[in-house]
Amino acid sequence: MKELPVRKQYYLLWWLFLAIAWLPFPVLYLISDVLYGLLFYITGYRKKVVFQNLQRSFPEKNKEEHLKIAKQFYRNLTDILVETIKLAVISPEQLKKRVQILNPEVIEAETSKGKLVLAMGGHQGNWEWAPSGGIPFLNCPIDVVYKPLSNTFFEAFVYGIRTRLGPNLVRMKDSLRFLIQHKKQPRLFCMLSDQTPPKSEIQYWTTFMNQYAGFFVGGEKLAASFHMPVFFIHAQRVGRGYYNFKFIPIEPAGAALQSDYPITEQFARMLETWIHENPSDYLWSHRRWKHERPVGS
Repeated sequence: MKELPVRKQYYLLWWLFLAIAWLPFPVLYLISDVLYGLLFYITGYRKKVVFQNLQRSFPEKNKEEHLKIAKQFYRNLTDILVETIKLAVISPEQLKKRVQILNPEVIEAETSKGKLVLAMGGHQGNWEWAPSGGIPFLNCPIDVVYKPLSNTFFEAFVYGIRTRLGPNLVRMKDSLRFLIQHKKQPRLFCMLSDQTPPKSEIQYWTTFMNQYAGFFVGGEKLAASFHMPVFFIHAQRVGRGYYNFKFIPIEPAGAALQSDYPITEQFARMLETWIHENPSDYLWSHRRWKHERPVGS
């Protein structure tokens, strides 16, 4: 892990997180149950955002159905929180029992040719476990694009748990430079591609869950520049604390041919399909639709 932040007020929190991480999974999920009650019933953490997102994304569903999805979403969210902390101490053997990559051969078929490969995912299932869980299954380095956190303590802790089992983190602003430096090395380059760009940086708008949404197009530009095959990361929660992931080729076809950014368009359609199949496993507390599409864009 990164060095412990110098500021002493963070020492107790650091050791508290490590103490929680050492707890067995049954106890962690008891903590998760308590957190669920606190977030949903007491503090109402981002409930307005969650219900607004659900109502607009699923206008065909009634209030009871929205409530059911919301409750399960908060349960999943608190599970992800304790599972992410568990990354601080979990062994590779433990994680391999809980995370399965169903078709690593499709990535190896490309990296065996010396290619860089781009994997585009969203906030699905436990996105924090996916990179570390993929290390035992893939015979190539795994790089993950990220944005550093502003708080020095959380940046040090999160950076440490994300990298301790092998994944390499690449700052978003350094992506192009990094790929130039490693263009002759077969690697899996992963991006969470459903994040909301700053309004001034949105280059592509499309409908997404019954609303217009702006998308980053950096992944598509990198794929074109480095001739990278592109895959969608499909996640599945198969049980509490158990996840499967598989790679599906993103092939810009059909309606996507009418788009200036066909890979980004196809990613949006694939993620939308996944959300309809797994509605409570998406990150509904995220303000994904906070920007309005400018007239004429």
